[in-house]
Amino acid sequence: MCCYQTTQCIVKLLLMENFRDFHIGPDPFGRTWHALFKYLQTGISIRHSDSVDVCFVLDNGEEIMKRVVVIPHAALRAYAEKTGRKVSDTLCSRIAALKVKEVITNAEELENEYLPVTPAEIAAYDSAVKKWEEEWVKSHAA
Repeated sequence: MCCYQTTQCIVKLLLMENFRDFHIGPDPFGRTWHALFKYLQTGISIRHSDSVDVCFVLDNGEEIMKRVVVIPHAALRAYAEKTGRKVSDTLCSRIAALKVKEVITNAEELENEYLPVTPAEIAAYDSAVKKWEEEWVKSHAA
């Protein structure tokens, strides 16, 4: 394996870590939240839902809560077919992380245990992820 391929692998691992353990805030109430990825699984197995469920534990120092981001499988597949993007755990966890960030930043839906993602949000979040990845690689890769 050449050095370039090794660098690509390391870059991908670092990018993935940022979407599994991160801070968000402040929210509209001035709180900063710590988000920690807990699990990713198909909703069929736990809720009889055709979705990918991504769970985060959220902690603001005063309260701890679990929130599950629900990505509809059909919408995810349609997006992947349209864009050529591969459906993967990494893609789903990144989309979910951005949903959690949006919910906390806006303080909308935060009381809901399940946070559904719309087809439009899948496209918007993935676009943001692609842009972030490109910028990160330009500034950090040799």
